[in-house]
Formats: sequence, structure tokens, C-alpha cells
Amino acid sequence: MIDQATRAAPARPTALRRAAPALLGYAAVRALGLLTLAVWSAARGKSAYTLLTARWDSLWYARVAGGGYGYEVRLANGDVHSDLAFFPLLPWLERLPAAVGALSYADAGFAVSLLASLAAAWGIFAVVEHVYDRRRPLSEGGAGTGGGRAGLFAVLLWAALPVGIVQSMAYSESLFTALAAWSLYCVLTGRWVGAGALALAAGLTRPVGLAVVAAVWAAAVVSFVRERDLLGRDGGLLGRDGDPPGDDGVSSGRDRGSFVRNGSAPGPHGARSTPHTPASAPRSPVRRVLGMLLAPLGAAGYVLWVGRRTGDGLFGYFHVQAGWRNGFDGGYAFARFVAAQLTSFPAALAGLGLIAGVGLLVWLYVVGVRQRQPLPLLVYSGVVTALALCASSYFGSKPRLLLPAFPLLLPLAAALARARVSRSALVTGALALVSALYGAFWLNGSGPP
Repeated sequence: MIDQATRAAPARPTALRRAAPALLGYAAVRALGLLTLAVWSAARGKSAYTLLTARWDSLWYARVAGGGYGYEVRLANGDVHSDLAFFPLLPWLERLPAAVGALSYADAGFAVSLLASLAAAWGIFAVVEHVYDRRRPLSEGGAGTGGGRAGLFAVLLWAALPVGIVQSMAYSESLFTALAAWSLYCVLTGRWVGAGALALAAGLTRPVGLAVVAAVWAAAVVSFVRERDLLGRDGGLLGRDGDPPGDDGVSSGRDRGSFVRNGSAPGPHGARSTPHTPASAPRSPVRRVLGMLLAPLGAAGYVLWVGRRTGDGLFGYFHVQAGWRNGFDGGYAFARFVAAQLTSFPAALAGLGLIAGVGLLVWLYVVGVRQRQPLPLLVYSGVVTALALCASSYFGSKPRLLLPAFPLLLPLAAALARARVSRSALVTGALALVSALYGAFWLNGSGPP
């Protein structure tokens, strides 16, 4: 009878089939944004495709792809804008289709961004599904009908961000978010070598690759510490309440934290712990160590290469960024910018909006901490947010720099997953429409510097 029951059980859908609704929803939201941009641009006599592929950073990436590094612009005030500020992975990928004559560098950048945005959406879905455990119904503390539903709304929210149009530009944000999301997924599922390799690639994509490295290292270090503690009790095999060490190496069972207020506590994956279950011996740390060693090689390698090329050693890359007036001042310049907006009207409205936006980011992060999100997600989103808000860069770029911080959306996604379908559909539809209109307005105006 057991064999018959096993044969009668429905097969588990593949990862792609589970993610398909989220990917289709993502494509629909971004298609709405691109269609709105095309109509808006045509009304203003502009080319939507040019706005997506041949302005601002897109031009710098295409120039690096076509001629390598070495181009710089000297401004009248003495600043030097060097292409060494742009990390190399996107230009490398732009060269692949251009090498066979299929696409121009700008076209290739656009294609890479579109494909990477879909990979990012899938990665976000995989992370959120894993965190909230798609098999746990609402009555047992899961998000709505399961993690898959929460993952769907996380992807839709990410697509419908006010600056979501950047996901469809020949920029590096989509590529970076894809690498970061899948690296975090690998950490959560104990695939340490994959996590380190993807973190390496993320470090070759954007300076904020440091956030992915920090997440991998934080999870690995905590796993070593907890594994050492577990070895010292219960015969070296079982943790508190008899739980074995988790596959992700972060923790297990009730040690992993809870996403619910009452009832039995799931782990960061949303999976319920199994008390008093015998465990096998802890896994070999070799893969974990290898993942840790791989993670920083991308960012560190590029920074060191820039230092050698400029002759400024370890500080070469920071000198390049200084030429762009980029740096880290703890948020002092941003605070002064916001304060300056409050001194006149109607600029004060923008200042109040900025304060509200920063408050929302802080609130979402605090909610994530209180809900005990997995440590890698908290570290990653915390570093991304801190680097975006505390950098003395172009203030108009900050919304774009926050785009990869998708774990901040988890509390909102879980709330939508618990709500009625009609209400959730109305909210996401409205957000998608606002995002499409704002993206078209933004890109036809000041746009992302």
C-alpha cells in the first residue's frame, strides 16, 4: 500500500514550472513599462530604444566593450571621469554577440539586461519561495498559500518599483541582482562553492558586490561557530531540541529563527524543524572554505588591477571614484542635500518625500529583522542600503543603487500573499501602472545618471 500511495502522489513541479507564473507576471509588468515608455517618447519626438541603450552609463559600458579601458573625460572643474569606474563583467558579456557580428555593443547590452532581469526575477522567486516554504499553508504560519505565492508577489513588487525601468536598460543592475539573488539562494541551500563563484561574478559587476561577499562570509562564519558549539554538546551531533545542523550551515530547526509569531517555528527556509531526529556527522568544511575564498576574488581582483594600472596601488580605484565625486561619507552629503531641499517651496516637498523614503527603507529592514529573516539576506540588504544611502555620489542615482536590495520587499510580499486575491491584484496592478508612468517620465527627463 505504501508503494501504491507513493506512485499515486503527484510529482513535484520543476523549479521552472513553479517560477513560471512569477516570470510571466514579471514580463507583463516590464512590457507595460516599455510600452508606456515607447508611447511617451514618441509623443516627445524621442527614441525609446536610444534612451534604453545609448545614454549615461550605457555609453560607458559600450565604449569599454568596444575599445577596452583607458578612456577618460576631463571636466572644466578639474574632475576626471575615467571608465575604470565601471566594472568589467557587463562589457565582457557585450563583446560575445558583437564578436560574431550579430549585435552592436549597445544592442548586446540591452539583450544582456533583458535576459539578466529574467534571471534576477527567477532568483528572487527562488529565494523567497525557499524562505517562506511553499508547502506551509497560512494556518501553519506560512505566507498565504505558501512560499510560491510570496515569491510571486516579491517578483511583481521588484518589477513595479518606481525605477523599475532600469531593469530594462543596458545597465548592470539587472545582471548584478541576478548574480546576487542566486548566490544568496546557494547560501541558503548549502551550495557554498556556487555561492562563492556567483559572488565572485557579482564582484566583477558592480562595487556593491561587497554586499554579496559579506553575506557569504557572514553565513559561513556563523555556521562554523554554531557547528563548533554543536560538536560540544549532545555527543557532537545534535543541536538544541535535538535538531541537527542545517544543510545551509547557518543553523537548524528552532535555532534558525521564525517567520511566525505563534506555533512551531520554521527555519529561514520556512521549513519546519524536526525535533529529536538523529543527525549524521557535520559535513566537511572544505566546500564552505572554498566558497569563502572564491567570493571576494572578483571585486578584489578588479580593484587591485585598477591600482596597478593607475600606479596608485590599493587606493587606485578609490582615486578613480573620487574623480567622479563618489565616496563614502556616512550619509553626510546626502543629509545636507535633503536639508537644503527643506529651505524652500516646493523643493521642501521633495525633501519630505526623501525623508519618508529613507524612513520606509529603515522600517522595512527593521521588520525583516523582527521577522528573523535569514542572516545572509539581512547582511546583504543592509550593506546594499548602507552603501546607497551613505555614499556621496549623485543623489539622483540612489533609487537606482537600491534596486538590488530585493530582500527589503519580503515583508510586503508576505502581506500581499496573505491578502485576498482581488486586493493583491489591485495593489500590484496599480503599482505597475505607476511604475510604468513614472519610468517613462523619468527617462524622458533627468533619468538615471
